[in-house]
Amino acid sequence: MEKGNKIRVGVMLAGVSSEKEVSLESGRNVFSKMDRKKYEPAAVFMDSKGAFWEIPVKLLMRNSTRDIEMDLQEEATRIPYEDLKKKYDFIYLGLHGKYGEDGCVQGLLEILNIPYTGSGVLASALGMDKYTARKVLSMSGIDVPKTIPVEKSAWENGKAEIIACIDRELGYPVVTKPTREGCSTAVKKVVSAAGIPDALAAAFEWDNVVIVEEFLSGIEVTCGVIGNDDPMALTPSETVPTQEILSLEDKFLYGQGENKTPARVPEEVMKKIQETAVAAYKALGLKVYSRIDMFIRKDGRIAVLEPNSLPGMTPSTVLFHQAAASGMTQTDLISRVIELSLEIHSGKKGPL
Repeated sequence: MEKGNKIRVGVMLAGVSSEKEVSLESGRNVFSKMDRKKYEPAAVFMDSKGAFWEIPVKLLMRNSTRDIEMDLQEEATRIPYEDLKKKYDFIYLGLHGKYGEDGCVQGLLEILNIPYTGSGVLASALGMDKYTARKVLSMSGIDVPKTIPVEKSAWENGKAEIIACIDRELGYPVVTKPTREGCSTAVKKVVSAAGIPDALAAAFEWDNVVIVEEFLSGIEVTCGVIGNDDPMALTPSETVPTQEILSLEDKFLYGQGENKTPARVPEEVMKKIQETAVAAYKALGLKVYSRIDMFIRKDGRIAVLEPNSLPGMTPSTVLFHQAAASGMTQTDLISRVIELSLEIHSGKKGPL
């Protein structure tokens, strides 16, 4: 596996999803902060057609994925899928969203027999599908928001019935969002039945299934979990949005949103958040690391919104704040993620 006592790590970033710009930030931060005494990193750019390229630092530091893609032919080296194993001993997945976080790339790497960061094919796919994940969590006794899935074909053939169902089962306000998107893509708060058609139309631009969920009021929190057989929760953070719905900028733009680590809650509530995060992590079969987004309801119950099986690793991401509160630097956390990934892949039987 090793070359010159260092593990060759391909840091995979960008991709084809709505989250590719955040992925670029995550990937280059991981590339920059990785321990050079242990690892030999290379930046692996996934372009808008799903092809892989090893890119030099001068391309990695470009402002956007589009800027990078313009000069791939002249400045980068194309890597056929089957050659990934020749070049890298390990893949650090800085990808987010569809085709990178949902089990697709994980399946490719399993076929190629290359270990990678994070959860396996099933847990990644499950974690990306909000509605299916909530069904599993609910069956495991974990509180989740009341949720109605709306398929595009069902909506086109029965709009009145679906609106009546939303009114009857949830009331207003509600929140609509694509089932398999992140970074607050097409997420809308709807205050009356009149707003449902436009909100669903916006979400259907991204997926053929949209979820309509109860609007939760209370405190939004998020908690990183790290480990395999005996996972541990990091220090929970409180997320303070600039608007009622947490935006992409709140999550990732430095100085835009406000995160409080540790969350401003009593110690017993902090412990309950951590216990819920670990319970959700185990119920969904997540491995290595993840971030669980939750809501503290006004009655004290902890509702799980969704898992993030490949959480953002941008310089200002809350996961690094939580790791710091537990005594880990960014480099420490990146190294720990690689170590746990190698550990789980070394003992697997079939795909992870």
